[in-house]
Parts: sequence; structure tokens; C-alpha cells
Amino acid sequence: MKQVFLESHNLKNKYTGFGQFNYHLIKALSKIETNDMQVTINAKRPNVWKNEFGDRFKYHKYRSITRHKPFRIKKKYDLWHCLNQNIKIEPFFNIPYLLTIHDIHFVTEGSPGIQAKLKDKFNAKLKRSNAIVYISDFAKQDTHAHFEVPDVPEYVIHNGNTITNIILPENYHPELFPHKPYLFSIGDFSERKNFMSLLQMLNFLPEYHLLLAGNKSSSYFQEFMLQVEQLGLQQRVQTVGKIEDLQKQYYLQNCEAFVFPSLREGFGIPPIEAMRFGKPVFISNNTSLPEIGGEHSFYWDHYEPQYMAHVVRSGMEKYKADQSFYDNWYVERAQSFSWDETAKKYVEVYRSLLK
Repeated sequence: MKQVFLESHNLKNKYTGFGQFNYHLIKALSKIETNDMQVTINAKRPNVWKNEFGDRFKYHKYRSITRHKPFRIKKKYDLWHCLNQNIKIEPFFNIPYLLTIHDIHFVTEGSPGIQAKLKDKFNAKLKRSNAIVYISDFAKQDTHAHFEVPDVPEYVIHNGNTITNIILPENYHPELFPHKPYLFSIGDFSERKNFMSLLQMLNFLPEYHLLLAGNKSSSYFQEFMLQVEQLGLQQRVQTVGKIEDLQKQYYLQNCEAFVFPSLREGFGIPPIEAMRFGKPVFISNNTSLPEIGGEHSFYWDHYEPQYMAHVVRSGMEKYKADQSFYDNWYVERAQSFSWDETAKKYVEVYRSLLK
């Protein structure tokens, strides 16, 4: 039986972007009969995942020291799957290697020194790859635009929707109760997520409040809250920090619309999650977002505040004028992104490399 190793240590941060990717891919893989291969997952707390997935997988305990070359994992697996482009854990030996690329944000973010360092590490990953999976057509195009990609098989496999079933109890209420009516968004507070533009826009939408969820441990968050105060929006803007599934479902189910003015996305799962609830989606018209949002999402071409407010107001009017159509279209769009299908496609790639 062939041995496949998933470098999946980001499971330790389940509610981050990479953590969600790892968890939902592995959960979907657990449903597939693969008698021709044994999959090992790398995790900080393997017993937690063994309790969930049982004997479906083998488990390797993640240790941070394995990031350093002398201490790399020395078992000669038949295939090593590197689940994202930022991973520092690499195999000790030159074994078959599959790389999943989510984005290459590092080519424009951070100082020139950090950019150069990350580019070198990424180039090394490209050179050792026997095949590459991109999570969107944009991620593939962007990688080819900035790097010399080796002549190996390449695949585009979209992520699935993390919310397949709505499991929200009728009597559930989150600890932080939002002011209504509200616009909702989720993501780390960073320049790339561009949450600051929503504050300027809110000045031209006095009928709405704004609720944001995501990691608040950044200097950008401090700047954001200062801007909230300077604009006098303390009573109209709420930030909730990291949230779990029930909270997220509650906020999505009860918001007026989902707003996502991100400057750069390799895929963009949050808009799809909002679509699952039939919510109108307002997103940036850049990078992968048009690919994910489809023809009936509403797009910002730029971030001038009055223009952004106009897009929201006119979009909401259009949505409410034909709400049944939009609700059905959004739900169908969300359901077209399936982790089960994503996992099946990855298994096909594994088998092609294991021949």
C-alpha cells in the first residue's frame, strides 16, 4: 500500500484560513475509500484528530523542530503533500512532492528583505514539486506571472464551501449581539482585507451598522479602531474577534448583506459561506473574487467611499426587487463548491503521482 503524508500542522489553528482548508479537506478525505493508499496527517495533537477520524488515517505528531533541515522527517513516504505555499516543514529526502498554492501575497506584502526571503523559499518549493495544485485560476495565473514554474502537471481545484448544513438552533444567541440592520464581514484585520474602506463607506450608509469578525492582534486593528473613533462610529461598528461555527452562522443568517472589500484573494471562502444563507454579496472586482462570486454578486471596482455606498444601496434595491431569484441563485452557487468533490479530485492527483 502506498504511503501519502499530508503536511497538515495548520490544523492547530483550525479557525484560520489555512486551518479551515486543512480541516475540511481532511474531513472530506476521511469519507473516501482509498484501499490503495494510507494517508498520514501531521498534527500537533494527533489524539484529538484520532478521536474524530479514528483509524481512517495514520497520525504523526507535529514538532516545530522539524522545520530545521537536520531534524526533517526522514521517513521515505511515496508522496508528500505540502498543503500550502508557506509551510516550513519539508521532507528530509527527495521524494515525490505535491504542492498546493493558495496565493502569493508575499510578492507585494512586507519589506523588500522579507519578500526576497519568501520568494527564495517558494522557488525552492516549486523546484522540488512533481505536481502543483492551485486553488483558483487566478492563483495559477498570478504564480506564472511572477515565477518560473517547472514543467510538471498543474491542476486547478477549487476549495469547497465550509458551511454545507445550517445547524443553528432557533434559541441560539451569540455573546455579542449585533445592532440591526447590519453589514457583516470576516477576516484577519490586515491591510489586504481593506476593512478601513468600510468605515469611510459607512458615513454614506446611515441606515446600516457594521459587524466585523477576525483576529484583532495586529497594528492594523489598532489603526482601525482609532479611525472608528475619529469618524464617530463607535455606536455603529462592532468587532467580535475570532468566532466559531455557530457564531458565524448566526451573524451570516441575520445580516442584511456580506461585504468583502479585499485587495487580494487566492480564493475567498467567506463570500461563499454568505451565499449559503442567500445573502447579497458585495466584493472587490479583483484577483480571484470574480471567479468565486459569479455573475450575480455585486462588485466594487474601486474604493471611493461614496461610490462604494452607491454600489451597496443600488445592489440592495436590485436584490430586494427579485429576492427569490437571488436567494436561490446564491444558495445554488454556494452548494456548487463542495469539499467532497475537492477531496475526490485530490485523490485523483495522488493516484496519478503514485503510479
